[in-house]
Formats: sequence, structure tokens, C-alpha cells
Amino acid sequence: MKLIIINGPNLNLLGKREPAIYGKTTFVEHFSTLQLSFKNIELSYFQSNIEGELIDKIQEVGFSYDGIILNAGAYTHTSIAIGDAIKSIETPVIEVHISNTFRREEFRHQSYISPNAKGVILGFGLQSYGLAIQSFLPLN
Repeated sequence: MKLIIINGPNLNLLGKREPAIYGKTTFVEHFSTLQLSFKNIELSYFQSNIEGELIDKIQEVGFSYDGIILNAGAYTHTSIAIGDAIKSIETPVIEVHISNTFRREEFRHQSYISPNAKGVILGFGLQSYGLAIQSFLPLN
């Protein structure tokens, strides 16, 4: 199984940015943990602060990967283009957020990704990524 985690703006600052909300672990550290936990999955990672680069990556993998785990950061609430990119591909997408966006500012309650995603996982900290990976695994 081939999955990719795509993170959007400011998620490169995990471990430094607002640790009360996002924790003190960098995403690179967490990604290593995910790779160890899911050894039978070919897991890759991409991060960009640039909307067009996120769209390019979604289109690049959107017909060849088994799944995309997408945390588009603030673009979740503003980018119709990312929502359209997800609608245009065949690979299923799980929308992920570290925080519970519904407990935050009102503008974070809107998602242009959710209507086109297979599912949404939010509010479980970095564990949200592992839960998203598990959602692609067959039920036993």
C-alpha cells in the first residue's frame, strides 16, 4: 500500500509553533514514528507553504497512490482550488487536523476539502495522522 501525507502552510513549524495547540514534536520526528508503526506501508511525506505546490503534488499522486492524508492547514478554509484538485483525482483523501477546528475561531469551521474527502479526522493531536493511516487498512 502506498500512502502520502501532504501538509500545508506552517506545519513545517510543528514543535515550535504554538506548542499548547500543536505540541512540541516536529513533524519529521512524528513521521519517523509513523514509519516504524506502519512498516508494511510505503509512506511518503510532502510539505509546502505554497498552495500551487500542494495542488501539483495532489495531481501528481492522485492517480497512482492508494491514499492521501491531507492537512492543508489554513488553506482548508480558503482554497477552493485545493478542494477542486481533490474532486479531480481518483485517489481517496482523508482530511486531517491536529486540533479540533470546531473549538477554534469561527472561520476554521468551514472546509473546502471535506465535501470531497473520504473522511475527516481532527482533534487528536499528531495521533490524527496514525488514525488516518489506519482508515486505509482492511478491516480484520
